[in-house]
Parts: sequence; C-alpha cells; structure tokens
Amino acid sequence: MTLVSRAFSYLLVAVALGLTAWGVLGFVEYVTGVAVLIPLQNPTFPPGTQFAHWFLISSSGITYLVGYFCRWRYTPNAMVVLYACLTTMCFIQTFDFMVRPDRYTSFAREVIYYVIISIYLFKSERMQKHFGRSVAGTVL
Repeated sequence: MTLVSRAFSYLLVAVALGLTAWGVLGFVEYVTGVAVLIPLQNPTFPPGTQFAHWFLISSSGITYLVGYFCRWRYTPNAMVVLYACLTTMCFIQTFDFMVRPDRYTSFAREVIYYVIISIYLFKSERMQKHFGRSVAGTVL
C-alpha cells in the first residue's frame, strides 16, 4: 500500500503541474486572444465565467505545488476550499453553458475525483506525515 500511496502522491504533483500549465496558457489566451498551443477558451462561457475558470485552475495547481514542496501544513484545507470553488464553477458551467452530451457524466467524475483526493490528503499516513499533521493521535 505504501507504493500505491507514493505513486498517487507523485500523480497529484504531476496533475498540479498540468493544471498550472493549463491555467497559465488559458489566461494568456484569455488576455491576448492568441492560442499558444491549442484553443482553450470555451465560446459558450461568458468572459467573467472564463476568467474565474482560469483563475481557479491556476490557483489550484499553484497552491498544491507550493504547499507540497514547502510542506505547508494547511495544504489539504486549502485544496478542499479550492475544490469546493471548482465544483461550484463546474456546476454553473455544466448546467448553464455546456452543450456536450457527456457534460453531466464529466461533472460527476470531476466531483468524485475531488472527494477521493481530499480524503487522501486528509487521511493517508503519507500525506499526514508530509504536511506535518497528526498521525494516529500524535502531532509530528
């Protein structure tokens, strides 16, 4: 189980790197109108929604990376707050603007990912030790 936990923690770092890159590229396109690699803007989203989308994606990636590498004790708490904001944004996008046929399935899958990651950040021994949180009733 230790190997699986270690692999999952590295996967979260890789995902955070991807989210940060995606968010930054999305912001560049949002501000300049120029797609750096591929078009990232969703034409069905209003400008304010698009801004909040890129802000939350960038913030979640950056927060996790800084928290992970600095071993910031409150990283799990900060991520739950960001996941709640992302879930709210995704709910609005899914039910108000998206037109893809799989939008509801995608929304459910995203929320399930947030729940799984949150449980891992708060409950796994590896993450508790990494972030200097209590393990089995003791404070590290």
